[in-house]
Amino acid sequence: MSKYSECILIVEDDSQIRNFIAYALKKEGFSYATASNAQIALNMLISEQIDIMLLDLGLPDFDGIEVIKKVREWSELPIIVVSARDQDKEKALALDSGADDYLTKPFSATELMARIRVALRHLCKQGNCTVQAVLSVGDLQMDLEKRLVYICDEQVHVTPMEYSLLSLLFKNIGKVMTTGNIIEEIWGIGYGTDTQALRALMAGLRRKIEKNPAKPRYIMTEIGVGYRLVDE
Repeated sequence: MSKYSECILIVEDDSQIRNFIAYALKKEGFSYATASNAQIALNMLISEQIDIMLLDLGLPDFDGIEVIKKVREWSELPIIVVSARDQDKEKALALDSGADDYLTKPFSATELMARIRVALRHLCKQGNCTVQAVLSVGDLQMDLEKRLVYICDEQVHVTPMEYSLLSLLFKNIGKVMTTGNIIEEIWGIGYGTDTQALRALMAGLRRKIEKNPAKPRYIMTEIGVGYRLVDE
């Protein structure tokens, strides 16, 4: 009997990798389904109850980026890219196209399960779970009702823009947010792609919440891609 009710779709044309992922999921108690190409995957998403998709980008019929775009036309299904493509621009493209996370091959079963647990928490937020009034990671806390930020139970005075940035990262905890995503959410679609303001805003926020801003504990920089609030 499966430990979890959610079903995970493995979209991977390499049978060895597909079998490895399937074994790891089964061992953890997940239900799963498999697809060896994009068309099979899309058909299954329409006809079956799929909760999370693990997606390889190098599929034999068409590229995984196109799968992400097609799915995002009608679904907010969590998509975790599992790919050998390790270039920053490839990761950014997948995330900007609508993927929720990006895992580079080779990877361990432990890391894969950690990414899936993050996706499960996102599923809960999309469903009927009650949104917490106070969000926390380590000694960092946000009170959403009072719009206050705390470190080690001491209030930290942040600007409205810093609060918006931290709130955005908290609402996507564990997920890589591209610089483009963040700029659009904070400043709006018409702002452009200049990242200088974002870097300055991030530096100011880190000085207030990080013990050592040069070696951050909470907000990690994903070089060439964006930022991620750690999920402890």
